[in-house]
Amino acid sequence: MSTKPTISNFVALKGKRKIVCLTAYSAPMAQALDPHCDLLLVGDSVAMVVYGMDTTQDANLNMMIQHGQAVMRRRQSALVVIDLPEGSYEESLEQALASANEIIVKTGADAVKLEGGANLAPQVRFLVDNGIPVLGHIGLLPQHVAAGNSFRIAGRHATEASQLHADADALVSAGVFGIVMEGIIEPVATSIAQSCNVPTIGIGASAACDGQILVTDDILGLYDAFTPKFVRKFANLQEEIAAAATDYRNAVIDGSFPTKDHLF
Repeated sequence: MSTKPTISNFVALKGKRKIVCLTAYSAPMAQALDPHCDLLLVGDSVAMVVYGMDTTQDANLNMMIQHGQAVMRRRQSALVVIDLPEGSYEESLEQALASANEIIVKTGADAVKLEGGANLAPQVRFLVDNGIPVLGHIGLLPQHVAAGNSFRIAGRHATEASQLHADADALVSAGVFGIVMEGIIEPVATSIAQSCNVPTIGIGASAACDGQILVTDDILGLYDAFTPKFVRKFANLQEEIAAAATDYRNAVIDGSFPTKDHLF
């Protein structure tokens, strides 16, 4: 019998062992990943990975809720966090709370994630004060990358490095239970990870982070639009699917499928 995941148990992993996180957008994938992950992120990357959109900015609340519901139907032990999509939280504290409430109430997820640093500390504090746990996200912010533009690594200049430290400090002070650090040069990411009081989750950041996260479709070789430098492919399911489809096609054409065993 699985133990219900809690924010406190997740935070307690800091300093004990590395934290394992992946994205999930569907019930079957959640079921496959849940036993192996501490956190499943229903990321707005679903817009690109599943729907073939150009950026994560095309995700909306309904999309995040529907995929969040699918993941929650199979979640057993992993913490489930759902992205607040671009445009759903920046306008005001009230907008952020309404969006986060809708996601949590309709999915039963454990927390939400939003992108931004010190500028979004008021939203974070407002959500936390209203009982909604928040995972932060600093560095490279996909919701702010225009279609066709390359992702820009953060922290190369002293002013950027200083701002990233300030962003992390502001988010921690506002009450986040963890921070995703994306696309930050290794020395800066290491410095932040070593000084941060909450778990840091790296993606293209540093091995010094308390944990790591990648887009599941990237590590499985299922998303072929582009492969970031920080991704390691642990499988190539695109090739396996193509091979299976080829075998199926041949079996249908040559009449070897279906056989009597497949018929009623």
